Amino acid sequence: MDTGASPATLLQPTSVLFACTHNSIRSPMAECIAKSLFGQKIFVDSAGVRATEIDGFTVEVLDEIGLDASDHLSKNLDELMDTSFDLIIALSPEARTKADEITRTTACDVEYWLTLDPSIAEGNREMRLNAYRQVRDDLYQHIKTRFATNPAPLV
Repeated sequence: MDTGASPATLLQPTSVLFACTHNSIRSPMAECIAKSLFGQKIFVDSAGVRATEIDGFTVEVLDEIGLDASDHLSKNLDELMDTSFDLIIALSPEARTKADEITRTTACDVEYWLTLDPSIAEGNREMRLNAYRQVRDDLYQHIKTRFATNPAPLV
């Protein structure tokens, strides 16, 4: 998940879109985490190249840290009502390609944080949940580091 620049040299955006393939695991996790950390300081949303329903394991692992994503409505990048983001953070190769395509004629920056898809993990329920927890924890740390502001308290 290397952005290639130190947090101190990156401008702090006022609006961020997290994008992944289906808007069911990685980008909803990132959206929920960022909203919990930054409240109203940064407008945060998420979308996918192809929107599907939120993954149950995503809801479960976010609930473990006190975050509720059960009412998340997955959105398609092509159908976003508001497209005036300062920054799109692509979390999958497909999302990176789409983000580059839709920002060709806008003043929106794109960052690529390659984030593994935990839904491909094999094994028993606990082993699969651990893959989701790892993605959650990696996103949490990366968001805190990238945005290096004073987080708002959880509300």
